[in-house]
Amino acid sequence: MTYLLDTHYVLWAVADSEKISRKMKYVLTNPDFRIIVSTISFWEVSLKSALGKLEISGFTPEELPGACAHIGFEIKHLSHQDSCTYHKLKAAYHKDPFDRMLIWQAIRNDYIFITADRQAKKYVSEGLKILAIA
Repeated sequence: MTYLLDTHYVLWAVADSEKISRKMKYVLTNPDFRIIVSTISFWEVSLKSALGKLEISGFTPEELPGACAHIGFEIKHLSHQDSCTYHKLKAAYHKDPFDRMLIWQAIRNDYIFITADRQAKKYVSEGLKILAIA
C-alpha cells in the first residue's frame, strides 16, 4: 500500500513523534508500506514559516526533505499531470490550497491519505482514500 502524508504528519514524524499514535507509528515504519511526502508539504512549511504562521524548531525548512529521506519516506514531486487535472476536484471543503492539492494528489495517484484533519474525510465522496488513526 502507498500512503501520502498530510503536512502535519510530516512535521510530527520529523520533530514531534509523541503526537503520533502507536498504530500510526506501525504504519509509518512498516517496510511493507510505501510512505510518500509531497513537495507540496515542503512548500507549505516554507511559506507558512516565512509568514510567521508556523513555528518549527530543531530544523529549518531547507532541512525537512533530508530529514524525511533519512526516516525512509519517499519524496514525490508535484507532477504536471497532478497540476493540470486539479480542476477535477469539485468539492471545496478546504480553503487552504495546500490541503486541496495534497488531497487531489492522493486521489489522482490512488494513494491513501494519512491525516488528522476531520474535514478531509468529506473528500471520500470525491474518491479520497483516507487513513485517520488517532
